[in-house]
Amino acid sequence: MDNSTMINDKTVVLPGTAEITEAVKKDRYMHRFRATVRSTFLTLVVVAAVAVLVAVLLLPILRIYGKSMNGTLDSGDIVVSVKSGDMKTGDIIAFYYNNNILVKRVIANPGEWVNIDQEGNVYVNNNKLEEPYLNEKAFGETNIELPYQVPEGKIFVMGDNRSVSIDSRNTSIGCISEEQIVGKIVYRVWPFSQFGTVH
Repeated sequence: MDNSTMINDKTVVLPGTAEITEAVKKDRYMHRFRATVRSTFLTLVVVAAVAVLVAVLLLPILRIYGKSMNGTLDSGDIVVSVKSGDMKTGDIIAFYYNNNILVKRVIANPGEWVNIDQEGNVYVNNNKLEEPYLNEKAFGETNIELPYQVPEGKIFVMGDNRSVSIDSRNTSIGCISEEQIVGKIVYRVWPFSQFGTVH
């Protein structure tokens, strides 16, 4: 079948049925391909946004700086925290302080009495705390009047490296409020050699 025709005294070859069908198929394929790419991209954006929201709101990931928790957490460690309103003595928490995030251990809750002797032994409500997580005890940078009652709505915290940690023993930080808490530290994810729960 001849697909040529004369236009303005020139012979022009018109596409046949097979060529038209192939062009339509190609156009449909490109349309489906673009739709798939657009859908995949939008899905990835939504998944990334959800992951960021979960990380920021529920499971903040933090990097440790400083020496106040040495022995338990060292500078450079990367940890995962969990949002929780239930803080018990011995829990490690992250909290906001002067536009920084500090990491310390919960020692006492609102209304409890804290006392520390010169050897660095800590007593809560006259009961000596067993602190197997410490490498050494120290009275440290303490300038509060002891025994000390934790105010309502506050938490008394201390670093595990007691000789250098500035914490609730010192009025420069004092006790922290529940609104300051970022979360409870539960896992160390870096370095991989120490991956696991944090106690």
